[in-house]
Amino acid sequence: MKEKIEKLLDIETLDLNLFRGEGEGGEVASRVFGGHVIAQALAAAYKTVNDRLCHSLHAYFIRPGDPSTPIIYEVDRARDGGSFTTRRVVAIQNGRQIFNMAASFQIEEPSWSHQHKMKDVKGPDGVLNRNEQRKLIVEKIPEKRRANFLNPKPIEIRDVDPPDLFEPKPAPDKNFLWFKVDGTLDTKDQWVHHCFLAYASDVSLLGSGNRPHGISAYSGDVMLASLDHAMWFHHKLNFNDWHLYEMDSPFSGGARSLNRGKVFTQDGTLIASVIQEGLMRPTKKYTNT
Repeated sequence: MKEKIEKLLDIETLDLNLFRGEGEGGEVASRVFGGHVIAQALAAAYKTVNDRLCHSLHAYFIRPGDPSTPIIYEVDRARDGGSFTTRRVVAIQNGRQIFNMAASFQIEEPSWSHQHKMKDVKGPDGVLNRNEQRKLIVEKIPEKRRANFLNPKPIEIRDVDPPDLFEPKPAPDKNFLWFKVDGTLDTKDQWVHHCFLAYASDVSLLGSGNRPHGISAYSGDVMLASLDHAMWFHHKLNFNDWHLYEMDSPFSGGARSLNRGKVFTQDGTLIASVIQEGLMRPTKKYTNT
């Protein structure tokens, strides 16, 4: 697992502002996981920035990525200011954009501070992780897909109230999970922890919009895909530790859902906020019933 974790951010410098990464090793085998592209794009941007941390990023998923093909990341050094640095990153496969992202970096500055409080939910201790949960239901997965279904992932996830993947019932949109890197990040460099949190922030968020309708990626009545992703980093973090991901979905309509996330440390510090809009398109199975 350590080798798999290290490979996620292993991007090669090709030239000034030009980098290459691999799309394999994410959450699914059939396409490049969106969080993987976000993490590598952020890592590429960080390679062009000195002495300041990312405070926000805004990204669009344009085309599905092919995990068998390297991804080229082109960084535009849009601005280097006294307090803020701006970067634009374009991810390319086979000569076509699959993703683009704008990211802003800031020096540390003192200011007023407030935050929303963390909800009182069950902690991660004693909760089955997602792979342990999946082993209990793997018989429901077609045999040819079981290996990928159980394949160890870079992020360990423990759902506070796991949904039924195959026969979901309508439920409140608000949901919670605990997550951290599966293993250990052997560095305190904040850019590494930022990139892994960015990767993890795309896991499960889109499912919040499914919950009120009793649908899931495995129920066969909906096509799901991330359309965009925005993220704000509020504090330094250590992603070797458990963090609570509080998620909700204030709206769905027009074959899209809007999903929000807050990331807290176990002591209740809000370290990041996330918003994502995703495709939530009814399939023929749904529209014909």
